[in-house]
Amino acid sequence: MKKIFFILALFAVAATAAGCASVKPWEKERLADPIMQFDYNKEEKAVRDHFLGTREGSAGGFGVSGGGCGCN
Repeated sequence: MKKIFFILALFAVAATAAGCASVKPWEKERLADPIMQFDYNKEEKAVRDHFLGTREGSAGGFGVSGGGCGCN
């Protein structure tokens, strides 16, 4: 029983240690690329938010103010 527990514990330590990876400084530029952001195109996001506010007839939750008529 102790042997099985030791083998399972050793396997768990090896599995968790294999998931650790360090990012080198010259590889960080890819992570900081604007394309990696959820809303990297501010103009497109503003148009989409305005369209959604106009279409739904409501405002709030994402910063759009005004009514549902689209005349803002």
